[in-house]
Amino acid sequence: MALPKTLLFSLLLLLATDTGAPEAGVPGCYLHPINVTVRSDRQGTCRGSHIAHACVGYCESSAFPSRHSVRAASGYQHNITSVSQCCTISRLQKVKVELLCPRSRREQLEIFTARACQCDMCRLSRY
Repeated sequence: MALPKTLLFSLLLLLATDTGAPEAGVPGCYLHPINVTVRSDRQGTCRGSHIAHACVGYCESSAFPSRHSVRAASGYQHNITSVSQCCTISRLQKVKVELLCPRSRREQLEIFTARACQCDMCRLSRY
């Protein structure tokens, strides 16, 4: 018997544990595996784990003096122009996590995991 989606999403608790990644300082934006533990509620009534993926790394950013027209239009307040990109998820995938419940009962829950990453425009709403 599946738990109602609204209940699962309101009670979902994810615990992420590092499972290793490329060497620190390696440039780029790439998938990183994490061990995700999913619980149906704070007491862990139903529990399961799955290797999910997140996007980690860094992308190219630069700053340079603003053009005269930009400086003039901003009342000479905008002296530096910066161009930044952030490591973001470009494709998601739904995966099913099997939860083991009391009395050997099993439930299934779908979670999202990153399938592909890319450097893209930074958006505050993502973080």
